[in-house]
Amino acid sequence: MTIPGAIQPFTYRGLPARVVFGGGTLAQAPRELAQLGVTRALVLTTPAQVDQGRAVVELLGDRAAGVFNGAVMHTPVGVTAAALAAYRELRADGVVAIGGGSTIGLGKAIAVRTGAPQLAIPTTYAGSEMTPILGETDGGTKTTRRSLDILPEAVIYDVELTFDLPVALSMTSAINAIAHAAEALYAEDRNPITSMMAESAISSLASVLRVIAADPRSLAARTRALYGAWLCGVCLGTVGMALHHKLCHVLGGSFDLPHAETHTVVLPHAIAYNAPAAPEAMSALARSLGTTDAARGLYELAGAVGAPRSLAALGLPAEALDRAADLAVANPYWNPRPLERAAIRELLERAHSGAPPR
Repeated sequence: MTIPGAIQPFTYRGLPARVVFGGGTLAQAPRELAQLGVTRALVLTTPAQVDQGRAVVELLGDRAAGVFNGAVMHTPVGVTAAALAAYRELRADGVVAIGGGSTIGLGKAIAVRTGAPQLAIPTTYAGSEMTPILGETDGGTKTTRRSLDILPEAVIYDVELTFDLPVALSMTSAINAIAHAAEALYAEDRNPITSMMAESAISSLASVLRVIAADPRSLAARTRALYGAWLCGVCLGTVGMALHHKLCHVLGGSFDLPHAETHTVVLPHAIAYNAPAAPEAMSALARSLGTTDAARGLYELAGAVGAPRSLAALGLPAEALDRAADLAVANPYWNPRPLERAAIRELLERAHSGAPPR
């Protein structure tokens, strides 16, 4: 007798992080730092979020060492060096990163070099706070590494901090999060636990994006979106990456394209490329999106919420496509379908023009 859906042997690694989730939870930051043994925390932000950083310093009182507001996309090693200098000059013994992937990435870069405990307070749906992965850019090349020394020890999710996240960034940040869970469905080291989280995560996000686009301060929609983003981050942190992330690392690290927007544009095309080699994953992804065609569903979702759908609109010149294709097939990540340079070049061409995935 054949049992439908029989479970094959697998390995699952749970990641050691403490998560505080809810509304108004930012107020718990001093207690979380105390549990980590941090007495002088360097608060990290981007230039645009320095006021949030100062508010956190005020909240922390004597536990704050100061603010470094120089975090930028793709975690350039030069910015990390400047942040490390501030960390040492202020005699800090821990970091608090409030913001999106740029800020949290900088916190990870400091932590892996110093052993500093980290408290992450995400204000977007990037998911970096739940992963032991650090992507850094040096000389126009983005590389990634994975270590438990990179994973933040504590994370505070405060839904109220996402109320003022601009709608455009909300949409691209959320689709970036969906990309983490989508690739987890066909990752080399996928497993039933991560796949279960991935389906729930994608469904949670996809079901509320139109609501947030119409009512950015909807508590119910923002809560569901942040919950979904958390699960997407867990998925990314527990399994490997594939073609989609390779392409985005190339386009971001070598051509300085914006992170979330690039993920949004590339995702439908990467999914379409891998669809023939991962039919079960595509069925799960389509089911989570409430559609019959996963790649087309993602493309149409981006269009429905006003998110960008072309690399040209993000500033990538057409003459860069050949180099991008060359870089994408060099040192490739594992992928369910072998990387074919001509097919990757065609994928990039369609993503560049904004054509539907094929």
